[in-house]
Amino acid sequence: MSRVLLVGMMGTGKTTVGRALSARTGWPYLDNDELLQRARGRTAPELLATEGEPALRAAESAALTLVLGLPGPFIAGVAGGVVLDPADRARLVASSATIIWLRATVTTLAGRVGAGAGRSWLGDDPAVALARLAATRDPLYAEVADQVLDVDAGTPDELAARIDLPT
Repeated sequence: MSRVLLVGMMGTGKTTVGRALSARTGWPYLDNDELLQRARGRTAPELLATEGEPALRAAESAALTLVLGLPGPFIAGVAGGVVLDPADRARLVASSATIIWLRATVTTLAGRVGAGAGRSWLGDDPAVALARLAATRDPLYAEVADQVLDVDAGTPDELAARIDLPT
């Protein structure tokens, strides 16, 4: 069965594009935040605040394990930081899923995340933090992606329509 995984930075629209793609296909959309909470019993901000970044990364990896073990068809958003772990990147590449990198400019990302409410790792200047994160992560997203979808312009429905689905 077909499985589509959406990867990309926070603010690229994994959830909104994923839900639009779900509406187009009739396949369920699995949200990373919900999967992470199911895997660890806490939200990402709660984990980060109480246990730190290593616990958050472990939870993201656990959520990836959960989604990779599910039968398709489905569309799932993947945590933005999961590509930082070489083992998780290898699992993504080896999976039978189609991986779509939702790519946006830092300007677009900064506009979408605003002051970074609920995202303490963005600090006092989200645009600078996002630029730093993108410099590290973009090559890793490129490494795992089967398709790249630029999301700076277009409605979620228009963007979803541009995704080439597996047959």
